[in-house]
Amino acid sequence: MHGLPITFALTNPKTDEREVLVNLFDVEPMLLTARPGQRIVVDKGYRDAETEAILTGRGVTLLRPTYAGEAPRPGARLFRPLRQLIESVNDTLKGQLDLERHGGRTIDGVSVRILQRLLALTAAIWHNHHAGQPIIRSLIAYDHR
Repeated sequence: MHGLPITFALTNPKTDEREVLVNLFDVEPMLLTARPGQRIVVDKGYRDAETEAILTGRGVTLLRPTYAGEAPRPGARLFRPLRQLIESVNDTLKGQLDLERHGGRTIDGVSVRILQRLLALTAAIWHNHHAGQPIIRSLIAYDHR
């Protein structure tokens, strides 16, 4: 786990993120067929029986926090370290890659600029991994502002 992006979706902020997750697998079915038994870490906003049933039917296990009065769920010990990894990736995207200051004025411009940043992060992680770098997600060597 090095924070390598494998897919993403650009949506209206009012779109239900559970619907987006299900749709990602409709658009990109190889995400599941090439990696059977996927486990996806989600936050408490994914407490939804319908979404969980759809994903379970596709062989996906949702790992999410347990609510009070609910039976313990798998993966609880993973939440803290994974949450730190997710926040670190977000910080890289926002900090080093200026994701929030992309400068796009149209949906196409925003899309292209976000894609550039995701590609840069993915390429750096891939390169650092294959070059044996001790810190996989570091972009410092590529930061020439």
